[in-house]
Amino acid sequence: MRWLSTVLSLALTAETVVGSSWFSKAAYNKWHETELERWLSDNDIPYPTPADRKDLENLIQKNWDSYAVAPYKNWDSDKLTAYLKSKGVETKESAKSNKDSLVSQVSNSWYETEDKAQTSWTSVHDWILDTWTESSLKAFADKHGIPVPQPRTRDTLLQKARSNYEIVAKKVGETAEYPGDWLYESWSESDLKEWLDTHGFPAPQITDRNKLISMVRRNSRLAYLRMQDQKSSAAASASAAYATLTDKIIDAWGESQLKEFCDKNGINVPQGSKVNELRALVRKNRAQILGDNVTGSAASAFGAATSMAGNQYAKATDDVSLAAQDAFNKVVGTWSESRLKSYLDARGVPVPQGSKTDELRALVRRNAHKAANPYGAWTWDDLSYDTLRKYLANSGNAAAKKVGDSSAATRDDLVEAAQSAYASASSAGGGSYASATSYLSQATEAAKKTTFDTWSESELKAYLDSYGIPVPQGSKINELKALARKQSTYFKYGTTNPANTAFAKLGESVKGAYEWVVGQLGAGSEAAKQKAGEFKEEL
Repeated sequence: MRWLSTVLSLALTAETVVGSSWFSKAAYNKWHETELERWLSDNDIPYPTPADRKDLENLIQKNWDSYAVAPYKNWDSDKLTAYLKSKGVETKESAKSNKDSLVSQVSNSWYETEDKAQTSWTSVHDWILDTWTESSLKAFADKHGIPVPQPRTRDTLLQKARSNYEIVAKKVGETAEYPGDWLYESWSESDLKEWLDTHGFPAPQITDRNKLISMVRRNSRLAYLRMQDQKSSAAASASAAYATLTDKIIDAWGESQLKEFCDKNGINVPQGSKVNELRALVRKNRAQILGDNVTGSAASAFGAATSMAGNQYAKATDDVSLAAQDAFNKVVGTWSESRLKSYLDARGVPVPQGSKTDELRALVRRNAHKAANPYGAWTWDDLSYDTLRKYLANSGNAAAKKVGDSSAATRDDLVEAAQSAYASASSAGGGSYASATSYLSQATEAAKKTTFDTWSESELKAYLDSYGIPVPQGSKINELKALARKQSTYFKYGTTNPANTAFAKLGESVKGAYEWVVGQLGAGSEAAKQKAGEFKEEL
């Protein structure tokens, strides 16, 4: 009996150890106290000050799973549904209202397992630099004197930055497990905002540099996971496109083209082979001759969309940023002088007296990624009638409330009253300002998803007119809404979020590949060329 008691005791002890092992091995257990506080602050989790290390660790333990391991647990139903849709998982209307069900589905298709997520936080340097642009990596290497051999490709820059990460941290006397602001010293505010925009975390109303760094650091892991997932998806798409493309060309060949290909590539053709047998023979030898895994000569010609997807992704991200900048420049080229000045005013950029329109445009373009001030005249631009009236009713300003209650008030009247009420609250300060800011923040957040939805045609035209945008004759109201949203987005964010189009550049690489495949296959027939052309359009 004593023997059995001992065994049971050991078993219970082992179970307890196993059950708590993840906590005892959690990455933050090895963090400096400043890193513990930094993580809590980054995730807007209040903590007592002063607090001892045990209190901080216990607080992180309570929130670690839903912020670091499975951040989707904090998402709303819309965000969860959007993620599932991106993964090809359809959700029924009934399921959309059940958040627990959505969380469970997202968990089943999440980018990584919980164990892998836990492990990733023990070696932050392995991934935190991966989402940086080539120019950011160059700036980091130059600032910290990291030697990088020529040619300075992104892969080389990333490898050198990674290997010197902890060395640099020690050199500047900083911690490296959950890095502080030192990691982003070579980044400007525009760089920080551009990163957030590019990776789908727009922050138009944050001007404080520390807050921008906090947002970048907090979202770096999720941005990395998305990037890896998109790279894999792009690689798979490229391989599938490659196989489909060559299949279409081979199917279009006649017997003479098939025999010519076999003859050129040393493929032994049995006497009396039929056309379908010849096609099967070509396909069988296709991998060896052309490289279905897109290696060797195919890699460079095919856009490096598989074996070199990492480099291609980085290039695509940079290219898309340039494309977004170019699109922004074109839009700004149509804006009115008053709208250009408003854009600059919203960002606190001084406008030299007597500036000409072209000079204003140049100034706007130079500040394309500068974060906008929290509130200003532009804040009310795209709020609906109802939202404006509710703001006036809750402003605590009698004159403003009177305008809001007037059925004869135009939208311009409401906007003017709202601006005046906010200005008065701002001057008064204290509780009045805090109340006005709080309500405005709620109103603008609530209006994000329904911006312009309830606007009339005349209101939309007036809004577009404030930008100097001519309305095409016969435009439908949905087209006007789309045009209005486009201007509003550019005005608020500087550039639209290019994250969703980053891999369109990989698609362009795949499109260009058809010419290489045609050349390699020696497709001389018009039928084959036509098939390749048709597939190019499908891409």
